[in-house]
Amino acid sequence: MAYQALYRVWRPQQFFDVVGQEHVTKTLQNALLQQKISHAYLFNGPRGTGKTSAAKILAKAVNCERSPVSEPCNECDSCKGITNGTISDVLEFDAASNSRVEEMRDVLDKVKFAPTAVNYKVYIIDEVHMLSISAFNALLKTLEEPPKHVIFILATTEPHKIPLTIISRCQRFDFRRITAQSMVNRMKLIVDETGVTCDDVALQLIARAAEGGMRDALSLLDQAISFSQERVTVEDALTVTGSVSMGFLNKLARSVQEKDVASGLEALGELLFHGKDPARFIEDFILYYRDMLLYKTAPNLEESLERVMLDEEFRTISEFVPYEQIYQLIDLLNKTQQEMRWTNHPRIFLEVAIVKLCQIESKQGEQASSEQISQLLAKVDQLEQELQQLKVTGVAISQETAAPAGKPAQRTSRKGFQPQVGKINEVLKSATKNDLNKLKGKWGEMRARLMKSHAALLNEAEPAAASANAFILKFKHEIHCQMAMDNSRFVETVTQALQELTGNRYAVLGVPEDQWLTIRESFLNSSQTDSGEVSGSQPEEEPHIAEAKSLFGAEFVEIID
Repeated sequence: MAYQALYRVWRPQQFFDVVGQEHVTKTLQNALLQQKISHAYLFNGPRGTGKTSAAKILAKAVNCERSPVSEPCNECDSCKGITNGTISDVLEFDAASNSRVEEMRDVLDKVKFAPTAVNYKVYIIDEVHMLSISAFNALLKTLEEPPKHVIFILATTEPHKIPLTIISRCQRFDFRRITAQSMVNRMKLIVDETGVTCDDVALQLIARAAEGGMRDALSLLDQAISFSQERVTVEDALTVTGSVSMGFLNKLARSVQEKDVASGLEALGELLFHGKDPARFIEDFILYYRDMLLYKTAPNLEESLERVMLDEEFRTISEFVPYEQIYQLIDLLNKTQQEMRWTNHPRIFLEVAIVKLCQIESKQGEQASSEQISQLLAKVDQLEQELQQLKVTGVAISQETAAPAGKPAQRTSRKGFQPQVGKINEVLKSATKNDLNKLKGKWGEMRARLMKSHAALLNEAEPAAASANAFILKFKHEIHCQMAMDNSRFVETVTQALQELTGNRYAVLGVPEDQWLTIRESFLNSSQTDSGEVSGSQPEEEPHIAEAKSLFGAEFVEIID
């Protein structure tokens, strides 16, 4: 064949050429110089990261006529023969197409024979995880105690499928995904050597589309060179990789920011008209907002960006998009991506997603509006309550003598919340632990049925005591207690929800926490006085029992002689 693909022509022939795997190559070079070669190696990692290439380089280095060396010379007959594949002592075995035990036994039968042309027989078993269980069992004993002249190198992308008995007999090296910058540097070297003109940004797009695989990057570069005319441009790289241009993503993000649905749908229609894959587009858009979030939190980590180029327009858009909105945008796009996997009409889901993105509101704004509505409703209920009290007491208000509207509210706030002490004492007289536990068991379900504004008032409130038909609701803050008890709609909603859940219609008696402590202590003292008058000559209650009742409540204290 007259033409060979770039990844074949530029396949690494030395450890120095293996990009991004210095932790592996350095270890192997030291072992070669110190002549501490293991009998078995396991190379695992993603595709296109140099596993098979490193195995062939290791095979050349151990058999080089100038050994011990850290790099094969690639000039002696052994190195040239291994590179050309003419030396039969170095065997590359494809486990994907020879997975049966018969093929493995045929290979292992020749292991005991000494090499004919070089010092070591090297067996490179690629995609070793594809071997059958019987083939692994056949390999196991030979791998544990091979002849001194044999080296096994196993390569795989899925090490979890290999039996642990095999892994434990090998030196394991994990190949990492190659960084985008390392791939760009390698591709720059290649295009300079081949005389091809290529934009730096185009190389960056190709490197990021390769997702850590050098072979994928060189295949895309080869395709881009064939597609281009005289120079590989950014548009050529975008066309070859199927990615969406940065300008288009910025345009769509600006439409989302400005809530311009028409512009967003127009841009989406233009994208699909040019044949872009909807699934690839939504993935690029998710990565776009992911990179925006990383840029806003850590602007210096440019290497961690997956999709965007830090141009001026992107920086401007990032300044005006808050963090909360980015979280919502990514969440909505991710849900749309999942739904698109199970449909034959991805365009419809994309259009719906664009409309939702343009109409989305920040959660902070929603919370603020909810709080404002809650405050207004509480104020209206408070004014209605005050008006009702004025009608009951018979106070006549004339236009001439009426005080300003703000004064009654000021008096109420100065006076503070006044709990209904008499009714609370009546509840305490008949309160039981079973009634309280029954109420608390339904409390969470009851809160889930309330409106958000009503449920918010119960964030720091809980039942403190309960009888069969009433309970005491203790609030941590007095202002929350006053807002809740003055809100007749809130009280009725809580009562109705509890009646549906428990079958009892409870009367709600609110009390702030500090006043509750005083009321409860007073009730306990009065109860002890009454019981002392009735019993007459009975001995006084011991101090530690009285203290326990004061701290935890008489209904929770059980005295055992």
